[in-house]
Amino acid sequence: MTDGSGVEDLLRSLAPQVLGLLARRQGDFDACEDAVQEALIAAARHWPVHGVPENPRGWLLRTATHRHTDRMRSETARRQREERVAREPAPGTGPAGDDTLVLLFMCCHPVLTPASATALTLRAVGGLTTAEIAAAYLVPEATMAQRISRAKQRLRASSAVFEMPTPDVPDWPARLGSVLHVLYLLFNEGYTASAGPALHRADLSTEAIRLARQLHRILPAEGEVAGLLALMLLTEARRPARTGTHGELVPLAEQDRTLWNRRMVQEGSALLVGTFSKGGRPGAYRLQAAIAAVHDAAVRAEDTDWPQIHGLYELLELVAGGPLVTLNRAVALAMVDGPAAALALLDQLTADDRGPLAGHHRTHAVRAHLLETAGEPARAAYHYRLAAALTTSTPEQRYLTAKAARSYELSRPPID
Repeated sequence: MTDGSGVEDLLRSLAPQVLGLLARRQGDFDACEDAVQEALIAAARHWPVHGVPENPRGWLLRTATHRHTDRMRSETARRQREERVAREPAPGTGPAGDDTLVLLFMCCHPVLTPASATALTLRAVGGLTTAEIAAAYLVPEATMAQRISRAKQRLRASSAVFEMPTPDVPDWPARLGSVLHVLYLLFNEGYTASAGPALHRADLSTEAIRLARQLHRILPAEGEVAGLLALMLLTEARRPARTGTHGELVPLAEQDRTLWNRRMVQEGSALLVGTFSKGGRPGAYRLQAAIAAVHDAAVRAEDTDWPQIHGLYELLELVAGGPLVTLNRAVALAMVDGPAAALALLDQLTADDRGPLAGHHRTHAVRAHLLETAGEPARAAYHYRLAAALTTSTPEQRYLTAKAARSYELSRPPID
């Protein structure tokens, strides 16, 4: 008998590897994904009862291959595919996950829109369920299911070849940019889960770092690839201090920094220095990595160089501006010029009630924090409660609810 949660974690990590191998051999991404999903269901039923096989990836690959073969209408086609599979090396003889990076580029094919490519990658490479992806995008599950289905249909119609593109292809910058964006989203979902009982999903952030390392290994001269890897390492280094003994969220200012992974900090910092030493205009990932490096360099929260962080956010707004960047700059601005200046910036950001951040829990959480800092606990409590009601993450909800309760208590007049 094997622990069910352990089997689930193993299947999640193996799924993109098996899909990559099967797609390389069979070429039909849509049918291959269906076959892998059936193999995963079979494993989820079989392994907890009979135990995990000695070669779990090989078991999944054989099962998925059989499922795929069974779907073929022609007996001749079935035999041809079986013969081709038989000529391939035995599963597990090569490095684990060799085709996962190719699968990532396949999901980011230029025939897909950026939104479709991201959703398909999170499904096929990240192993997220359709419901989880829908929650991350704040759309209904049915809408996301249709988006993923259409993406697979477009790939099939385009006759896309399952192979690693090279930097000399005409659409290389856009293709690479899409891959980096998806890896960034995959890491973020692992570092701060958008929904569910746990703050982290270490399997996702670990996979994102692994793929970013592979990408950096084959593209060492690409500054933004190195910048993204540096950002992941510098951020992931704080994970041990982000939760308390009962899994509760611990904000950055209150973390025990002795728990941070200094090896990751050093590796990420070295990567970052290397990218800036080559010159050139830094992109969004290098600038975000620089912000993370400034945070990680502070031995204590009060030692943080907030003016430098605010300046980096101003640069980031010029390079890759967006409402979330400005929201983060507001927090840094409060540490430099006080909460009043930050609240004025936040008011500008949320002036349009139909804007992307109007109903986002982070907007209310930041406003609550700024109001709390400005000495307005009653208003802070109100926005903390709104933020708690809007988030789908249980640890964040508990943290924000507790903050609302403390702010409310501070707002009450003293009892004589």
